[in-house]
Amino acid sequence: MQKHFLRFSYLFTNIAFYPLILISNHSELAAKYLQNDIKKSIKTLEINNTNIGFLQSLDTDKQKNFFIAENTENINEESVLISEIIIEGWENHPEGRKLELAAYDSMSIKPGSIVDNQTLNQDLKAIYASGWFSGVQIKSQEGPLGVRLIVNVVPNPILKKVKLRPENSVISSTYVDKIFNNFYGTTLNLNELQNKIAIIKKRYEIEGYSLARINGPDRISENGIVTLNVTEGIVSDIKLRFIGSDGESLKDGKPRKGKTKDWVIKRELKTQPGTIFNRKILEADIGRLYATSLFDDVKVSLGPDKLNPGKVIIFLDLSEQRTGSLTGGLGYSNSSGIFASLGLQETNALGRAWSTNLNLNFGEYSTTYNFSLSDPWIKGDKHKTSFRTNIFLSRDYPQEFKSEDNGRIYAVDDTNTSTSDSFSSIVLEKTGGGFSFSRPLNGGDTFKPAKWRVLAGMNFKKVKMIDGSGNKKPYGDMTPTSGNINDIICIGFTPNEGTCPEENTLVSVIASTSRNNLNNSANPTSGNKFTFGTEQFVSMGENSPTFNRMRASYSFFIPTKLINLTKACRSSNAASEDCPQAIGFQFKTGTILGELPPYEAFCMGGTSSVRGWGSCDLGVSKSFVESTVEYRFPVWRMISGALFVDAGSDLGSQKDVPGKPGKLLQKSGSGFSLGGGVGVKTPIGPLRFDVASKDLSGEWRYTLGVGWKF
Repeated sequence: MQKHFLRFSYLFTNIAFYPLILISNHSELAAKYLQNDIKKSIKTLEINNTNIGFLQSLDTDKQKNFFIAENTENINEESVLISEIIIEGWENHPEGRKLELAAYDSMSIKPGSIVDNQTLNQDLKAIYASGWFSGVQIKSQEGPLGVRLIVNVVPNPILKKVKLRPENSVISSTYVDKIFNNFYGTTLNLNELQNKIAIIKKRYEIEGYSLARINGPDRISENGIVTLNVTEGIVSDIKLRFIGSDGESLKDGKPRKGKTKDWVIKRELKTQPGTIFNRKILEADIGRLYATSLFDDVKVSLGPDKLNPGKVIIFLDLSEQRTGSLTGGLGYSNSSGIFASLGLQETNALGRAWSTNLNLNFGEYSTTYNFSLSDPWIKGDKHKTSFRTNIFLSRDYPQEFKSEDNGRIYAVDDTNTSTSDSFSSIVLEKTGGGFSFSRPLNGGDTFKPAKWRVLAGMNFKKVKMIDGSGNKKPYGDMTPTSGNINDIICIGFTPNEGTCPEENTLVSVIASTSRNNLNNSANPTSGNKFTFGTEQFVSMGENSPTFNRMRASYSFFIPTKLINLTKACRSSNAASEDCPQAIGFQFKTGTILGELPPYEAFCMGGTSSVRGWGSCDLGVSKSFVESTVEYRFPVWRMISGALFVDAGSDLGSQKDVPGKPGKLLQKSGSGFSLGGGVGVKTPIGPLRFDVASKDLSGEWRYTLGVGWKF
């Protein structure tokens, strides 16, 4: 038998089919695992961009080193007969036998196969593709029956731990351990490693960290610890650019200045420099910017930070909308009659998002001048506390002293009646103001969703009892020319000595809390809402009353599909937002403790009460309960329908109101309404038209309003 010898030579990318046997090894891993005698007998050659996809996907070393053993003897230049295959290198591995079989099963070459260089190359790649080995060497030996192939493998170590670098990554080590837990204590498989890395990447994507990248491992340590390098995408800066009507952010070559102050914008952003970019958080930030009603359009773009590689700069292109408005109109209401209104509003005063309103209302029965200022978020307050204050001057004809069916109480100046007394309407002239602070109970976390909200403040007002001509008339009588002295009442607060002052001073401290768990504030279909408030009036002199007024309400909604008029409702898998249909329930109650002026009593009846009665026409009470059941359903496009039942009772408390105006006017104090309505969707809520019965008397009442009753 002839003696054959092997020598090593360089491999070129355009090599033809010489009788070559390909030997491949992977970078540092080969240098670590190959035996010394083998390393001394080979020369390395770097070949870049070699198409071994499963290795490239690992983002390991960029260079692949291949070793060629060339047989220069007279072996068939096209192919050789393989008589025997020996797998070596697994003997000292804890799972060696398993790895030996894995290497053998990966090969298409079997004893008796006739192979060429291409087949050897394919099998070498196949062994790598199994994922169990970090290095593979193939060499040939002349055997008694033919060519013997010796495959020397470098098995991956037993996997003990997978770590993310940096250690304070968004994905916790607990989650990583959970992913790899079933593979700890077994041989590291690079394919499984890639699959698990893909799961971690998917987790980043699901949680909104769309810029996160996972690289590695750079190398696999012999102790079985794999370290994956994570680049999560740190935000280095947020830059604001104000866009003009021409669509440009520059004016005369300089950045355009916006009206809104930068801190007003950036306080709405949970995304801050130094935080990890999160798509979901940024989308919520943009939603909050739109909710301020300061911007027509907000566009986001990302750019690399050239000074801080691996970090990004967020650019917000902001198109500010006009925030000043002048409004006017004509209308009609039960309390004001025919009225005209004029309003001047600015929703971004001084660029601080302050809202200022000047409203003037001139009505047949009411005139009001009101100025208010509100700050939706006091600067620097982490609890997101808001502030509101107002001053007002009004003259109105109180509904407590009127009845649609039983006349009204007229203003008189004393308790003596005469035929010369005029039938003058009661007018209350009120001058005052107030302030309040409100905040969500977010625990100091500005962006934490808070269902609970609290409010506290004070109100001040001076009330004068006059007639339509401005004359002071503190008394009231249904028949001023012929009435009985026992039928004359004091319109305002009556002190203990029995006098009837011409004016009252009312000072109160207010406090309230609410819990909103509705799925939609404008058109809810599920969830519930609870409110409770108290107002404590304190005496500031003999003409100033002391009493407490409390109110509470609770409403909830049950989604349903009883009437399916629209295409979306007829669909079997329609979501609640596609078919906003629900049955709503509301319960309200209130009581007053102490001696109060009659004009501060509860008014029952009207669009926000029992709808079959006019405003305050059902009762003037010291306590009350009301309930409503309403079924709402879509009819066609922007039109919705409603069927409802209202009911209310004064709990027999009309007689407890000083002067008993409700009893004098023979108001029933309790009743119910059956009715229905139509709502047209608008940006400020549904424009609602309701028709309601007055008990079952056959009398119907028509009301027009904005927004659902609850």
